[in-house]
Amino acid sequence: MINSKLLNPKSVVIVGGSDDVHKPGGKVLKNLLSSPFKGQVYVVNPKMDEVQGIKSYRTVEDLPEVDCAVLAIAAKFCAHAVDVLANTKKTGGFIILSAGFGEENEEGAKIERQIVEYINNVGGSLIGPNCTGFLNSNYCGAFDTPIPQLDPHGVDFITGSGATAVFIKEYGISNGLKFNSVWAVGNSAQIGIEDVLEHLDNTFDPVKSSRVIMLYMEKIGDPQKMLKHSRSLINKGCHIAAIKSGGSAAGSRAASSHTGALATNDAAVDALFRKAGIVRCSNRQELTTVCAVFMHPEIKGNRCAVITHAGGPAVMLTDVLSNGGMEVPPLKDHPASAPLLAKLFGGSSVGNPIDFLATGTAEQLGYIIDTVENEYEDIDFSVVIFGSPGLFSNREVYDLLGEKMKTCKKPIFPVLPSIINVKDDIDDFIAKGHINFPEECVLGNALCKIYHTPKPQPENVELPKIDVARIRKTIDRVQNGYMEIADYNELLDAAGINRKKSVEVDKKEDALAFAKEVGCSKDVPLVMKVVGPLHKSDVGGVVLGVKDMDTVAKEFDRLIKIQDTYAVEMYPMLDGTDVYIGAIRDPKFGHQVFFGLGGIFIEVLKDVQSALAPITAAEAKEMLTKLRGYKILQGVRGQEPVNIDIYADQVARVSALVMAAPEIAEMDLNPLLGNPRNVVAVDARIRIEK
Repeated sequence: MINSKLLNPKSVVIVGGSDDVHKPGGKVLKNLLSSPFKGQVYVVNPKMDEVQGIKSYRTVEDLPEVDCAVLAIAAKFCAHAVDVLANTKKTGGFIILSAGFGEENEEGAKIERQIVEYINNVGGSLIGPNCTGFLNSNYCGAFDTPIPQLDPHGVDFITGSGATAVFIKEYGISNGLKFNSVWAVGNSAQIGIEDVLEHLDNTFDPVKSSRVIMLYMEKIGDPQKMLKHSRSLINKGCHIAAIKSGGSAAGSRAASSHTGALATNDAAVDALFRKAGIVRCSNRQELTTVCAVFMHPEIKGNRCAVITHAGGPAVMLTDVLSNGGMEVPPLKDHPASAPLLAKLFGGSSVGNPIDFLATGTAEQLGYIIDTVENEYEDIDFSVVIFGSPGLFSNREVYDLLGEKMKTCKKPIFPVLPSIINVKDDIDDFIAKGHINFPEECVLGNALCKIYHTPKPQPENVELPKIDVARIRKTIDRVQNGYMEIADYNELLDAAGINRKKSVEVDKKEDALAFAKEVGCSKDVPLVMKVVGPLHKSDVGGVVLGVKDMDTVAKEFDRLIKIQDTYAVEMYPMLDGTDVYIGAIRDPKFGHQVFFGLGGIFIEVLKDVQSALAPITAAEAKEMLTKLRGYKILQGVRGQEPVNIDIYADQVARVSALVMAAPEIAEMDLNPLLGNPRNVVAVDARIRIEK
């Protein structure tokens, strides 16, 4: 629980406040005095009696009791100040702007830990250190600018980077995006992004709370907490958009399996966001645009009317929407189109894009929007593109557009690109409470991303029934490392995962006996594989289509001599398309399950989907349709299709298995052979790490 003295203090002290507004201590005091804060303001400055018109105390010991403290002093002095404030001044809220803590060296980290201990001991709350501060409708405890105009229905912005927050605010504010609060958590020594989400979730008010949350993060400290509260907030009607940066370097690590090579930190973040229903963004422009879309009524479908007086931007937007899986339906032959066209200037078009020319008027725009709203039943929302060559004012058009945005049920998104030619008109439009999307393709990409982000997956799901007792017995018995064939077959059988029936032999006579038992022939060809080497094909350790006893004997003699080989696996050949299922355990994210095209294609194409366990068969089935090679699974050029229902069920069973056996560190089923009748695991590797 975040201390109320941080959120709504009755008194605030700036420790290190000064008259120099070009330094954090001076700027934060200026911002505080300019904010709506009506409580008592104090300053601590050892050299001054008055700072910016406020009485200054020489030491924190001299202060009266104070609810909230903002520290802008050297890191080495912060621990003492916090100790005095927390233990003698009843301070419950702390914002430490200063740098030089855990982000710098171990000495700074030690001071940071001491500060957190002091604050925890009194039940206080800390933003920072190494941050730009905190801002809500009660007061401003931040030293940066711009300070956005606050709106209770604006964005709650939570960021791990103060500088990035400045740039995000600048872009958003310039286009009309409003904010409700800004939490720049810095080092997150006590309160991190996940903790703020927890607070917003636990205090959510369906009437008063903001419905849009914006996140910028460079680390996820507690993925499970983020998943829990993001999912809860979105299910309550909120929208969350996020940037998680720094994923590329985190993924570079040595791995002993295909799954390990695929399981980058970035892939885990993707899976987390998908399960939570968070829209993942890649840059500041996209993040603010997605949040701006969230400030409008929710689009109920993917069919867009593009309304324009300029052909080029409309064509580019149409391309972006169409390539992004949205629709721009043709309207030329609709019964309402001819009457609409008659109200427009000659040369106009209503085919969609609806182009009413550079000379189009506000009145004509009104006719078009009314037709979209009332007549075009195949349209879910519209985008209006209207700029200016600088010959005349657009205010009449923008006033009409603003009124229609308020009264129409179908969402309308304005693209007003002439940010120089009609700057005053756009400023007036924004001042009336609207948001401008200055670039149509950025808006189009944001709409596509929002529409295709799935709803949160349920917290409690029903997984396939598996034999947990049998699985636990096997796991408890085996040692760390890669499991023997007999042991992992036991796990697969207990989980109901279809596998080939094979034997592992280390004597030639046993190999011949198995071949005779299964009837080795041209109708029942065998596969022989080395047991021991990691990449069997690379060492010549895989033989397909063994059709007679002489070949069995000859290949056994060759295979058993390959380096690191201690046995030969044998089984009747199977047929089908190579697919894959894998799982890997992350200490923070839990188990991540991967699935997609298998065999050699996993190394070359990496055409896989991934999700955090637990995964239902329905979720897996829907995600399989997102594979680039999904048509291969459906069957192409005479190739038999893969039974998608069985494949999705096998994915869900792997999910259930790793949840029953968290000791599974890495798992590869590659390939599984899929056909219309079955999906069968041909090869498996499971590594245990207890």
